[in-house]
Amino acid sequence: MDEVSKRARSMRPFVVMDVVARAKELESRGVDVVRLEIGDPDFPTPRLITEAAERAMEAGETGYTQSAGLPSLREAIVDHMRAAYGVSVDPADIVVTQGTSPAMLLLFGALLDPGDEVIVADPCYPAYPNYVRFLGGVPVSVRVRAEEGFGFRLEEVEAAISPRTRAIVINSPGNPTGAVLPEEDLRGLADLAERTGVWIASDEIYHGLQFDGRSRSILEFTDRAFVLNGFSKAYAMTGWRLGYLIAPRTFVRAAEVIQQNFFLCANHFVQVAGAVALAEGQDEVARMRSVYRQRRDYLVPALRDLGLDVAVEPKGAFYVFADARAWGSDSLALASRLLEEANVAVAPGVDFGPGGEGFLRFSYAASIERLQEGVERLAAWASHAGHVSER
Repeated sequence: MDEVSKRARSMRPFVVMDVVARAKELESRGVDVVRLEIGDPDFPTPRLITEAAERAMEAGETGYTQSAGLPSLREAIVDHMRAAYGVSVDPADIVVTQGTSPAMLLLFGALLDPGDEVIVADPCYPAYPNYVRFLGGVPVSVRVRAEEGFGFRLEEVEAAISPRTRAIVINSPGNPTGAVLPEEDLRGLADLAERTGVWIASDEIYHGLQFDGRSRSILEFTDRAFVLNGFSKAYAMTGWRLGYLIAPRTFVRAAEVIQQNFFLCANHFVQVAGAVALAEGQDEVARMRSVYRQRRDYLVPALRDLGLDVAVEPKGAFYVFADARAWGSDSLALASRLLEEANVAVAPGVDFGPGGEGFLRFSYAASIERLQEGVERLAAWASHAGHVSER
């Protein structure tokens, strides 16, 4: 038989990557595309990080490391968790990975048996339900609403818990919404996990990019938690592929064995650079965060002026998830039209779940000049298409 496996067929496309491919195809033909579709920081990786990698390569640190990661990096993560959140983590509970996405595979691979359920927000980052399905689990969606800042209603989360529920996934600051869960929500979810015996899987990849106050780790509120984090977003290191999983001790060995078999280890010299990023890179993170804030403060009112609805201003990451139903209810078709007709690439909301249909995600991981150019093009397109703002 030549059929593709059921497991592969169950994997839904990450549509934004198709948008990326089409945008690159247009660019190869000489078309100038304003790229607002993907969360890839436009900042170069800070020099102190690249220099650390260069020194490590020159010193011959290019071979395999322990599958769990360099002890020096795991110690740096421990120090970071203490300094940033006031929590104590044992280096033995950390597995370093080639980006945060592989950390998800380790987490769900260690946690789930076929038929086990995982609660995710709708909308959410699409890899969460895809990983769960790929490993034989069942994602259970709980709707989050724009007018409520895309936060969970605790009673709806509790109602979704069944005897097969193993985990609740949270992501704050969040993709695609830029939402930040307030302390009371994190505390409520932690209490719920303690009461029901489920685990919380907290994706903290956008920590450091919260505009008011500091990011709060779920480990400040409960030990019944896994933490996913990495260096891609806050440190502008997307192509370096470096992340980590902090897991309860019961699951660490299983996660490490999965790492051994699937990935061996993260790149040696990249791990060295990651330790330097944590120890010395916080001023660089603050600088980039300040620029992202300025971009948000421009983009949100600009989108509202175009007739799109942003009910609650995003509080972190670098995304605006705007209700675009004034322009069309089919977000995939709308995103395609904007790319082909206005040469502005955005992510269709349906990519993030049924609750995202009718929305578009705008990434402001692009310069203010490119944001302004994109808004001008969208305004011209909307006027030509007859979408006149009433504002």
